[in-house]
Amino acid sequence: MNLSSNRGAPCSPFRLVWFSEIQWDFLSTRKQRLLCRFPESWSILFIEPFALRRRHHWIPVKRGRVWVVTVPFLKSVPFRIGRLLDLPLLRWLLSLPGILLMLFWVTILGFGSSNRIIGLSNIYWGRVAALLPCRLRFYDANDDHLAFPDNPHWLKGSLDHYLSKVDLLFSVSRELTSRLRVPPGVRLVDLGNGVEFSHFAISRPRKPAALSRLKGPILGYAGAMDWLDSSLIAATARAWPEYSIVLLGPAYEREWWQKQAAINELPNVHYFGKIEYSELPAWVQHFDLALMPLLSSDLKRVSHPNKLYEYAAAGVPVLSMNYCSAVERAREVLHVAVSQEEFVRMVPEALADRRVEARQAFARQHSWDTLAAVMVQELEKASRERSL
Repeated sequence: MNLSSNRGAPCSPFRLVWFSEIQWDFLSTRKQRLLCRFPESWSILFIEPFALRRRHHWIPVKRGRVWVVTVPFLKSVPFRIGRLLDLPLLRWLLSLPGILLMLFWVTILGFGSSNRIIGLSNIYWGRVAALLPCRLRFYDANDDHLAFPDNPHWLKGSLDHYLSKVDLLFSVSRELTSRLRVPPGVRLVDLGNGVEFSHFAISRPRKPAALSRLKGPILGYAGAMDWLDSSLIAATARAWPEYSIVLLGPAYEREWWQKQAAINELPNVHYFGKIEYSELPAWVQHFDLALMPLLSSDLKRVSHPNKLYEYAAAGVPVLSMNYCSAVERAREVLHVAVSQEEFVRMVPEALADRRVEARQAFARQHSWDTLAAVMVQELEKASRERSL
């Protein structure tokens, strides 16, 4: 690995430092899908957080053309140590090692120039990212991070301070944008979420061995476990004991599966954990029915689930709770329930849905290629305007 390779090359017109709230290799999200599609003329540094019991990159690694490095920051500090972190001076002192490590790698990798672009989705870095000299600053609003449980009260100030310095804001939904304190004059782009269409649409006829061993139709969910409505999964499993319910995906909460007393003892519910993104289409395509049994909450109401488009690209029928506007707008190609009882009752109807072409045509409209092109166009336009 040649960490100084960027220095000897001609200066690219765009250098982007992105502060992420999620690790590059932990879960495939919109950040990875978008950044992988940026043009060759862009150099990108992705700063990921530290998290217990996960893979880290203390020495930078390349993911395609993107540099990835782990830098611990305040999010890693357990807030149960008391109210000491309410003191701004103490917060800065505890943040200092992470700040210095970040500045070290930013400099070594050739991203130290004030001509860079700063992007943020990890709001714990808000005040620091707002101080870094740059050509352009933007915020990627992919979740209502202030609605997450156990947030410290000072986190809102970190986000608001950063928003006061941004030139551009991308958001997954208008509902989320409306919750943010965005100054007048900031350009707002409702980018939404998308899908790597061909990755999920190309036929994978070989069924994973683990699915082949299950009985009856397979009702499957693929995504993060933490927003799953376990009581709804339990009700569905009990109502349809001849069907197998498959859960695929990681959990942020440690020992999540062991704590799910409502479902982990049911014989027709099977949790397989995280599936590598490269292998995921082979699993999803062999679902007889794809499920979106997510909790309805303030956090999820402003979300825009890319799993909706992944399911649709795979061609499988979809049954979802009506928990956000993106689901409501997709009623023509999926089945939507407004209550747990209706969700359970609609399973046979949804299983019988054969509108494969309609679902795939819908998914194709939301490809990551299109969304990445929009993001790049907006960033380049705003960057050039700032340079005038």
